[in-house]
Amino acid sequence: MNKKFKPFFIALVILVLAGIIFYPKLNPLFTDAAESDAPVVARGPQALNVEALQMKPQRLVEMINSSGTLIPDEQVDLSFETSGKITNINFDEGSAVRKGQLLAKINDRHLQAQLLKLQAQKKLADEREFRQRTLLSRDAISQESYDQAVTELQSLEADILLLEARIAETELRAPFDGVIGLRHVSEGAYVNPNTQIARLIKSDPLKIEFSIPERYAGEITVGFPLSFVLDGNPDTHLAKVYAVDPKVDIRTRNITVRARYNNPGARIKPGRFVSIQLELSEIDDALSIPTEALIPEMDGDRVFVYRDGIAHSLGVTTGLRTEDMIQITSGLQPGDTLITTGILQLRHGMTVVIDNIF
Repeated sequence: MNKKFKPFFIALVILVLAGIIFYPKLNPLFTDAAESDAPVVARGPQALNVEALQMKPQRLVEMINSSGTLIPDEQVDLSFETSGKITNINFDEGSAVRKGQLLAKINDRHLQAQLLKLQAQKKLADEREFRQRTLLSRDAISQESYDQAVTELQSLEADILLLEARIAETELRAPFDGVIGLRHVSEGAYVNPNTQIARLIKSDPLKIEFSIPERYAGEITVGFPLSFVLDGNPDTHLAKVYAVDPKVDIRTRNITVRARYNNPGARIKPGRFVSIQLELSEIDDALSIPTEALIPEMDGDRVFVYRDGIAHSLGVTTGLRTEDMIQITSGLQPGDTLITTGILQLRHGMTVVIDNIF
């Protein structure tokens, strides 16, 4: 190679190598600078994707939803009124019994013996009173003598009544028709008035106990109908309110209500949990919207409707409210397209795109 061109050639090679090494690092800088010098193109607002509801009249029902418990119409823990040893148990566990039926008996032999003695004394007193009355009619005795015989007879009669009452206390009888539960004692056991013998339950009809918020106190009255379902069973049952507690619970601000359900054959057992619905009012052709679609503001309630790709804010007047729906009495018409999602991001006149309409 000509010595004259050799330094030039070496410098050229160095420049090429430097370009290869530093070009990747310098290229973004030139690119950014070029882009920054380019004219800025304005972009329009991005459309918001929403879901909507086609407004049409529909049935709207104001409901109270509550939960409660089934309780027996009558329930009592059976026990004797006196102490003693059980001589007889006359019922089978889980069986139906009638009012007045003898269920169990305490030993009363000493009382029966006393009763026989008093009855014998009364017989003699009856005969004496008869003789004294006869003699008095003949003026053979004084009135005082006759009165003494009458007093003796009346005293014996009172003693007999008292003893018969004590004997009755040794008998355990059913106070009402029902089903008797499991017994807790056996024959021969010594019991006292604190000893529970068994439990008697009347479960036809059944009572339903539940609570409602105090604001409904004036609407739920005696005779008000309700429906309920048992936990784990979809069948609907009907009942009626028969009592409303006159006092509001100061802790919960609720009122206790009881309803009665006819339960023939005692098919449904007391103690079960139930879900309850009470229908307060109904509108067959209400224009109603989801609660989340309503925007409460200082100057009134508003909603957004869709028209030709644009969101329009409209003032509305509300009526009946349920847990998830609100009646609109003015401001909307059947056929309007109500925007139901993205409410917080919406502004009047914003471009929107409907993904789903219901």
